[in-house]
Amino acid sequence: MSTELPESAVPPSTGAGEPSPVPSRRTFIATSTAVGGVVVAGGVIGGTSLLGPEEATAAERPPSSRVSLTVNGTRRTVTVDNRTSLLDLLREHFELTGSKKGCNAGACGACTVLVDGHRVNSCLTLAVRLEGAKVTTIEGLAKGDQLHPLQQAFIDEDAFQCGYCTPGQIVSGVGCIQEGHTGSPEEIREWMSGNICRCGCYVKIVRAVEQTAARK
Repeated sequence: MSTELPESAVPPSTGAGEPSPVPSRRTFIATSTAVGGVVVAGGVIGGTSLLGPEEATAAERPPSSRVSLTVNGTRRTVTVDNRTSLLDLLREHFELTGSKKGCNAGACGACTVLVDGHRVNSCLTLAVRLEGAKVTTIEGLAKGDQLHPLQQAFIDEDAFQCGYCTPGQIVSGVGCIQEGHTGSPEEIREWMSGNICRCGCYVKIVRAVEQTAARK
């Protein structure tokens, strides 16, 4: 890129021996623009990074936070990207793959877990917001080899086919029972409506929840 200034931007000569006049505003702007263009061309267009290696690495690294929470009775502490969902934390960091990633938009309920006893869609819950929380997943319902009563009821009632939504259905059913929303099949269907079963096992799912609640 040429740095020569147009004739209109160059002040006229004042003759030999005369000091150069103070540059006009137009001359200053034209000179700054030309020099700046050379720097941009050499530093950016030419591919040269103006940041040092450490600064560039820091700029590329996503913000992260340290979070401690209790998962299925075990205290866990981990540093994660601030954008990490609870579902990804469970599956990718803790290898608890029982909670399924279905829609990843909070519409199917396959990822349902309990946080401090309340049902949440883990795909919509940021992990960094759960400092000190108690999380229960499908893996944490059984006591050793003894299944949770609702897990056993799902088997007894044959309340699943493909099984993909089953972990979320069972955890949501446990939450529904703890919340006391099991007064009738209609009430159970209403409070379990956020959990979708593409195989259509709703009648048997409701029956399993109803029977478990009755035995409580």
